[in-house]
Amino acid sequence: MKRTLLLSVVASTMIMAGGDIAPVEPVVEAPVVAETSGWDFSGQAVVYYQTRDNATYNLFDQETAKADAGIQLRAVNKDVFSGIGAGVEVNGLSTLNLENGVVSDGMQGVGNGDVDDMTDGGWISQMYLTYATGNTSLKLGRQELPKALSPFAFSEGWNVFKNTFDSVLVVNTDIANTTLVGAWVYGANHNGLGIAANLSDFNKLNDHDGVYMLTAQNKSIEGVTLTGSWYYGSDMAVTDDINILWGDAKFAVSGLNIGLQGGSVLSDAYAGDTTAFGAKIGGKISDVSLSLAYSNVDDGDTGVFNVGGVKTPLYTQMILNQGAIKCDNDTVVARAGVKALGGKVSLAYDYTTDNSSANNDYQELDLVYKTKVFNDSTTVFAGYVYTDTDNADSQNMLRFWARYNF
Repeated sequence: MKRTLLLSVVASTMIMAGGDIAPVEPVVEAPVVAETSGWDFSGQAVVYYQTRDNATYNLFDQETAKADAGIQLRAVNKDVFSGIGAGVEVNGLSTLNLENGVVSDGMQGVGNGDVDDMTDGGWISQMYLTYATGNTSLKLGRQELPKALSPFAFSEGWNVFKNTFDSVLVVNTDIANTTLVGAWVYGANHNGLGIAANLSDFNKLNDHDGVYMLTAQNKSIEGVTLTGSWYYGSDMAVTDDINILWGDAKFAVSGLNIGLQGGSVLSDAYAGDTTAFGAKIGGKISDVSLSLAYSNVDDGDTGVFNVGGVKTPLYTQMILNQGAIKCDNDTVVARAGVKALGGKVSLAYDYTTDNSSANNDYQELDLVYKTKVFNDSTTVFAGYVYTDTDNADSQNMLRFWARYNF
């Protein structure tokens, strides 16, 4: 079905590990009131399986395997009445009783209790109202937030379903070549691994105060996109305010895509503020896409994080390396991708130097195949991940999923 959302957010970031750097694209487009009324219905069905070995268990052993089947239904209307639109999305999860012999956990959880109780159920993932007047639009309620717009509070797409936020979002395009985005984020669920990540559990952010965000994006120079974000949490560090400043610059130069990013998490309550920066460069040689990324995060108290999940906004983010790269490290990631076997094959390698006293350097190798089948209605993903740290045994992980969109 055709998707119609009042706010169209296009993130020019890599969706899967091993992907190449995308051309510079606008992050936010100002919405307009729909010319026609009516509900647009769509959704997806998902099957998801993951297994990882360790010192005790092998790949495909029940004890280290996780799985879920999911269904998502969505309805959007740009103009319910008087220019006010609405959208709702509901999700359902089930392990199909695989926890009784094949897996030991679900990829995501619902409800409270043990694995049998938390793997079957549903929740409302999005429910919002929209309104547009002139060059300003408003979106109020439960919704997704993209990483390119909100780098420290974003919806992660690596799991069965994305996490979402209770928020108020305002977009304005009165200034030429500039988009201003303001948000008040007051609640969220959390996208983690296994049933401990209960996506039906939405909690307040920063008590009743929430977190305020302002993002500005400018494209006045051809081939250049500049984006800056500022978060403010009143007394969020218990005794003091938190301020987060983050910037991102993307350049298209002579067939190359270049990116620079950096910022800080600041509060008088911290013994040490967190400062991070990164860079990436990528391009194509014949049919092969290549990229190289670097990031540095100092030993600040918080590291780099996402309040709604486990990933980071760093260019060096891969399938599993977030724990190694979020604090006190230097990381280099090389990526290559090629169209093959009716889809795309991607390879990525990470070497992280741990700058802490633990001196626990980290390596990761991701090999990914992704394709579309059944008239492009279904996306299929297969991934192999190898991880190794100096202070622990190496591990192997396999991840498979398929998404049918309707």
